[in-house]
Amino acid sequence: MTLRVFLALLLPLLVGSSSASQELFPTDCSDIYANGQTQSGVYTIYPAGGTPVQVQCDMGCDGQTKDGNWTVFQRRMDGSVNFYRPWEQYKNGFGNKSGEYWLGLESLYQLTSKRNYELRVDLEDFEGVTAYAQYSTFSVDSEVNGYKLRVGGFINRGAGDSLGLHNGQKFSTFDKDQDSNYINCAKTYLGAFWYNTCHQANPNGIYLWGKDGTHFAIGNVWYTWKGYDYGPKSISMKIRPVA
Repeated sequence: MTLRVFLALLLPLLVGSSSASQELFPTDCSDIYANGQTQSGVYTIYPAGGTPVQVQCDMGCDGQTKDGNWTVFQRRMDGSVNFYRPWEQYKNGFGNKSGEYWLGLESLYQLTSKRNYELRVDLEDFEGVTAYAQYSTFSVDSEVNGYKLRVGGFINRGAGDSLGLHNGQKFSTFDKDQDSNYINCAKTYLGAFWYNTCHQANPNGIYLWGKDGTHFAIGNVWYTWKGYDYGPKSISMKIRPVA
């Protein structure tokens, strides 16, 4: 019997048993944490119910396990992965879950359509200085709606609000221009994001290795923290459910 057939037979038995379903088919990292796995690392989740997806779970931001449960959907840390990619790859996800990666827009939609989530954006510069921004609400619409971003409730933790400008925007890549500008922001700024006209955050831009003003705003920048010409050593975007 194949695994797919086994799961198909097992799922009906789990209807009405949320704890068993949560243990066998965790929706996100909070379910994995609730099941007693409290170490950060790569785990398998089921955001769409039956399709497994690997993801990095941050079980303890700031070194505090109680501040864990975060499902990381975007991470840059060493420039090892090319983030200038077409629509289908941003839809389905790419990269190395132990390193740099993008989880995938469809997985983000599936996750945030089931639960209410908050967002945290962690930043670190090349001198070891850290900061983050937090948002009390975060969700992504379906592909029919262009995977539109819904974010709000900004809490300043030193990084400033570079994402507010992007609220309500559809996701754009170099081959699918859905921004609010007459130019193609993804092509102009060598990234892919929920561009407006165009950005204050470009986390999927070129990995700059610090300060580089050669070409305006093409880097993995967070404008309200270091401006348009500084690419942080690391940037990660992560979500977790809120009550």
